Amino acid sequence: MRRFGHGLVLGKFYPPHAGHHHLVRTAQDQCERLTVLVCAASVESVPLADRVAWMREAHPGAEVVGAVDDIPVDLYDPAVWEAHMAVFRGAVPGRVDAVFTSEEYGGELARRFGAEEVLVDRERTLFPVSGTAVRADPVAAWEFLGPAVRAALTRRIVVLGAESTGTTTLSRALAGHYRSRGGVWAKTGWVAEYGRRYSEEKLAAARAADPAASWPDVSFTSEEFPVIARRQDADEERAARLGSPVLFCDTDSFATGIWHERYVDGRNAEVERIAARRRRDLYLLTDHADVPFEDDGLRDGPHLRPWMTGRFREELERTGRRFLVVGGDREARLARAVAAVDELLGEGWHFADPLPENVRAEAP
Repeated sequence: MRRFGHGLVLGKFYPPHAGHHHLVRTAQDQCERLTVLVCAASVESVPLADRVAWMREAHPGAEVVGAVDDIPVDLYDPAVWEAHMAVFRGAVPGRVDAVFTSEEYGGELARRFGAEEVLVDRERTLFPVSGTAVRADPVAAWEFLGPAVRAALTRRIVVLGAESTGTTTLSRALAGHYRSRGGVWAKTGWVAEYGRRYSEEKLAAARAADPAASWPDVSFTSEEFPVIARRQDADEERAARLGSPVLFCDTDSFATGIWHERYVDGRNAEVERIAARRRRDLYLLTDHADVPFEDDGLRDGPHLRPWMTGRFREELERTGRRFLVVGGDREARLARAVAAVDELLGEGWHFADPLPENVRAEAP
């Protein structure tokens, strides 16, 4: 196999998929050094920085750089080619020995770089997928997406509510319902409430010091809640990278802010900053009215449940989050929640169209 000094892979990676990764890996195997140039147009809805980060994660051995390229593609207009090359050369100024591509423009691109063209799986036989196909139907292309892209596209559903209102029961039931659909949905994930595990550990520590200690003897400080929020987010992100197009979470870092009010009073600015960094697609607020309070050893506030339900609702409304209040018995709650999630999934994933391309088979 021939070896090249400096290779180049260029594309939109909007978003990156298995075909792109195969192209990059093939190029890395044949080059001493490889540059991956990610070109994004301003009209596209996935930020350039995200695409660069995804490609860097997937290919740590390559040099991944990004450039904004707002010039429409016309393979038969020399002036357009020159404008594109100015962008490409600005991002990759050094000598290029080989251009690796699966596109019809590869030969001309290589010629303009003064490099050799290496065509890789032009017919997409190894990975029958394209960026256009992913944008049109991410669910159908899910198996071709890497963990970082899956995490970005996963629809995240958070079930939250006051003490003993069935958040765990409902979120687990939802995950089970979608897993039962099979196919791509079989890997639907569920994220446990980290705050509960944290509370169990605090109670265990209190009982180690005093075997007679009970939950009312446990106290929290404000500084503990950012720790809980960060761990909750980390668990969620890990699950989103591994699962199906939908993920169910038993609470999240946004809800941690309300729990801070419950145990410490007032808001915690750091928790709010943590919560603001994460995107969730739908919140399901479990109503307290239809669920009797059960003391499981980590609960002591039945009288606070109406207040907490109200605070969750107020903050969901204030921050403009999409949410639904679910009540009734278990079956009614699950049915209503499934209908809301199906509605969300039915709305699809909306990618802005890339710039138009003139790739006609023959020049005029």
